Amino acid sequence: MTQYEDILIEPVLSEKANQLREEGKYVFKVAQKATKTQIKEAVHKLFNVNPISCTTMVVGGKPKRLRYRKGYTSTWKKAIVKLPKDEKISIFEGV
Repeated sequence: MTQYEDILIEPVLSEKANQLREEGKYVFKVAQKATKTQIKEAVHKLFNVNPISCTTMVVGGKPKRLRYRKGYTSTWKKAIVKLPKDEKISIFEGV
């Protein structure tokens, strides 16, 4: 995995992610095989910020039903990246 765009799939936009953003933490949906160091490097290269730490977790799929069939949504990996107080990612701030 060398492409930084392949590591960070998309930002997570939810109420909880908005509350974390006020604390300087940004939430991303990331590739399943991405490591914490790869995620921190991708955030550094793509957004020109210096991440302090990275927390990752695997979000399990939820049970869903379509007519008479039962199934699950896809399992995905989430990363919470913490930045210093004086740095922000401008894309999230709407600038």
